[in-house]
Parts: sequence; structure tokens; C-alpha cells
Amino acid sequence: MQTQKPSVSLIRAKSYAQDALKESLETLLEPLGGMGAFVKPGNRVLLKPNLLTGSRPTKECTTRPELVRAVAEMVIAVGGNPFLGDSPAFGSAKGVAIANGLLPILQELNIPIVEFSGKRYQTISDNFNHLLLSKEAMSADVIINLPKVKSHAQLTITLGVKNLFGCVPGKMKAWWHLEAGKDAQRFGEMLVETARAINPSLTIVDGIIGHEGNGPSGGEPRLLQVLGASSNVFALDRAMLEILQVAPSQVPTITASQRLGICPDLDEIEFPSLTPELLQIADWKLPDQLMPIDFALPRVIKSTFRDLYIRLIKEKKGVYGQS
Repeated sequence: MQTQKPSVSLIRAKSYAQDALKESLETLLEPLGGMGAFVKPGNRVLLKPNLLTGSRPTKECTTRPELVRAVAEMVIAVGGNPFLGDSPAFGSAKGVAIANGLLPILQELNIPIVEFSGKRYQTISDNFNHLLLSKEAMSADVIINLPKVKSHAQLTITLGVKNLFGCVPGKMKAWWHLEAGKDAQRFGEMLVETARAINPSLTIVDGIIGHEGNGPSGGEPRLLQVLGASSNVFALDRAMLEILQVAPSQVPTITASQRLGICPDLDEIEFPSLTPELLQIADWKLPDQLMPIDFALPRVIKSTFRDLYIRLIKEKKGVYGQS
């Protein structure tokens, strides 16, 4: 029995202006059945943007507010009830949202912001059985993943799979970094298993303007004029690499998903609109140097969390039980 190919919709989009962006998103989602194929009346819909930081609001480090607005309006139009949630690397979801101009939009559309902290949901897999996801995220009826196209100093590129790391509550992220240590492939596998457990209904990648160079926050904006969408986050990430002309072997999330057999090859993906080759750019800038996975953790925090981590393993029982 032949399995159906995952479908990845790719279009050229040149503007974040409200009317133009709305038209672009409708064109993008039309081959996938439109927003109504993913959201039913009464659904609680998590909008999961990239809210990395509020410190560089003009450098395209985060998902654009205009895209969040347009997607939220589409969700509301089909009867869904959107809320926005994240666990940013720096600061709170509300603080980062305010710094990046999201608050007026959320207030206008009456969209609540939910902090992913405190409440743990479940382990992601047997291989990472002490690593837990946010209950606030996993209780949503529908998850719409809204990543930004960015270079990344630890993982080469951050797209849809990596964006779901924001569904890990608060300080649990430190556990994940210590679990991997300096092993980018191990960390990539964690991210892939996280994405598989979360299983977003829809991923829409913000690539009208990307962030290249020393990302996720230290690089510079880059006009790409691309929007992509799929119900298969692994297929979408693979297609975006082809547009950026970055080898899959350079990206730990892609190599891990290929190793686990859940990342399709390009010839196993259906492209109902444009193909990646028609959108390619030749000179996307990668980080000057890749950093270890745990490089951003201060020494005292590394030491404290490492001691707790070792104790956790010895006890063979997570300090956080399922709830």
C-alpha cells in the first residue's frame, strides 16, 4: 500500500503589509485545505511563535507580529479560539511579546498570552524519560507552529522543529542542555523527539525576512521573500534547507530525523505550489563558528544543574512526576 506524500506549500511573499500578507497566507494554505482543514469551531488553538528575546526587536530574531495577527485572524474566522504561548530563552513570553510589538495586536483580538512554566505534562519518549513538556501547550486542541528562518550558532539552522523547544517549561531547558552536554547530535535527537511528541497540526514558517549569520539573535536580517506551510514539520524543515542551500548533514535536527526515519527525502514530498529550487538563494550566511550546546549556561548554573541531574539519574526516578 502506497503512503501519501507529505505536502509542503511554498510561495513567494514580499510584504508584511496586512492585506498583502492575508492574501499570501490564503494562497499558501489553499493547497492544504485552508485554515478550516486544521481548526474547527470551538477549538483552543495555540499559536507558538519564536519569541526568543526582546533585546533586538529590529533584527528579525522573532516571528513578526504581522504574521501572528494574520494567522490569528484566520483562526478566528473559522471559529477557533487562539491563544499565544511560549517559554523564551530570555525573559517572559509577555515581556518579549511587548518588546516586539505584539501586545496591541493581542489586546485588539482578545488573545491571551500563556507562560509555559510550572505545569509538566509528560515525557517525550523512553530515551528521554525525565524530560517533560508544558501542560499548557499540550492541552491545546490545535497547535500552530510559527517559526522564523534563522541561522543558529549551536544547530546551524533553526526552523520548525527547533521552535517547538519553546514548549519545554521554564528552567527545564537547562536539563535538556545538560543531557546533551556538547553533543549536538544528541541534542538534535531530543528536539526531534519533542517535535514528534507535540505533533503540531500546522507549521507556517516566517521567511519573508530571515535572520542570517550569528543567530539565533546575533546575526542580521535577510530578505528571503518566502512563506512555507505543512502539517509535517519535518518535511517543511527539509524543504527550507533546500531553499537556503544548506546541506542536511550540517543540521543536527535534520540528521536526527533522518536517522529516526521520520524526515522524508525531497522526492518523497509533494510541492503543490512552488518547488524549493525556484526559491533558492545562493549566499545564505551561516554562523562564523558553531558553539557547544551548553555554552550559554553560566558556570555556576551548569554546576548546580549537573549535580541535580546526576542525583536524578542515580535515583532512577524523575524529580518531576507526571501530572
